[in-house]
Amino acid sequence: MPRLLTVLLNWRTPQMTLQAAEAALAALDGIDGALVIVDNASCDGSEQVMADAVRARGWDRGPQAVRVLQSGRNGGFGAGNNFGIRAGLPDGSLPDYVYILNSDAFPAPDAIRALLTHLETHPDVGFAGSFIHGPDGVPHRTAFRFPSAAGEFEAQLRFGPVSRLLRRHIVAQPIPQATTRVDWLAGASLMMRRSVLDRIGLFDETFFLYFEETDLCRRAALAGWPTDYVVESRVTHIGSVSTGMKTWQRIPGFWLDSRWHYFVTNHGRAYAVAATLAAVAGGVLWRARLLIQRKDRGDPPRYLRDMVAHHARALMAPLLRRRPAALAPGPAGGAAKE
Repeated sequence: MPRLLTVLLNWRTPQMTLQAAEAALAALDGIDGALVIVDNASCDGSEQVMADAVRARGWDRGPQAVRVLQSGRNGGFGAGNNFGIRAGLPDGSLPDYVYILNSDAFPAPDAIRALLTHLETHPDVGFAGSFIHGPDGVPHRTAFRFPSAAGEFEAQLRFGPVSRLLRRHIVAQPIPQATTRVDWLAGASLMMRRSVLDRIGLFDETFFLYFEETDLCRRAALAGWPTDYVVESRVTHIGSVSTGMKTWQRIPGFWLDSRWHYFVTNHGRAYAVAATLAAVAGGVLWRARLLIQRKDRGDPPRYLRDMVAHHARALMAPLLRRRPAALAPGPAGGAAKE
């Protein structure tokens, strides 16, 4: 029987995390494995609250042994999940699969088994993710294509004829009605083959938040391990409880850091610049339309200016770091030779 390690990451939402763990344990009934709750350095007493609850409910002695671990630092989504994955199963053995679940996500009773069954019956698939919907039952868009310069232009332009022309580059896909192959999936409910992680590595911890699952799925795809969207696996997701994304007044620096790092790492600095210019061009044209059309801008205030300023600094940073060395004094105190 395959063994499954479930990782649940907490940051300052202990009660909700416990609710997610309770739903996960019900969905894990009959599956061999364990569940680890990682507190990502909440520093608000979350770890103790969850550890006490786990003991009081007897989860630490159940068929799916539950542990609460402290990561020791808030390195972000990828780093926290990596900590849990590296912890492995309680007996020190390695799982066959790893399942990551958001602290505000609640799998249906058969949701986790559906992912496990899909990977067991499709040995050529690396990752499998769930159909995600809100508490109101409204589906969430969680199936995507990999980002590209063309996709950035289309997303910012918001113009039907161009969207139809660039339809193969649109990142956010229509919600699939059947199990299907996708480029990448949101990490709210994602199962991964451990042998694939052994080959491609875990999450890139340079990403603090956002784009880390995009990057991981792309590395898996390049290694020949695609990702499938499994519509039979249904998970309720509240969304943005820890990140506060729904109330952003400005685009946060960590999102811009992640966007820049994704494009540079996967396509190079020149392409990252091209993708930013494409986004800005589309965004400027969209804002020109807003002068005559009354529509919601759809972006946080100063979105384009913040992106340009941030990415310009990121582009110049390596040059600025090298500059002092070039101007350092030579052995005799004069200017260093070329």
